[in-house]
Amino acid sequence: MNAATERNVLADEHCVPLRGAEHALSTGETDELLGTLPHWMLSDDRHAISREFKFADFHRCMAFVNAVAWIAHQEDHHPDMEVGFNRCRLRYSTHDVGGLSRNDFICAARVDGLEAG
Repeated sequence: MNAATERNVLADEHCVPLRGAEHALSTGETDELLGTLPHWMLSDDRHAISREFKFADFHRCMAFVNAVAWIAHQEDHHPDMEVGFNRCRLRYSTHDVGGLSRNDFICAARVDGLEAG
């Protein structure tokens, strides 16, 4: 399966509630999933992924922020957001597992799908 197909498979999944370090992804799992999301960066401590999005203007940026908020509400998995006039940085981490979980990658894949729409 190529990265785009794997990203689509992730985007079709739904988040599940996770609690406890046993649900944190291993280094191998993280690296494999990150390979499906080429624009996302892994934090130095390997506990988060992030991506910055740029827009032509404030209105497009706010439309994106609202779409991300809708995804977060639907999946009950919320990113940290840094919003400016024409940019938005998203950061996903699963606090309840102390690092990254599959939920972070599911939401990142869904957000990437906003660009295709």
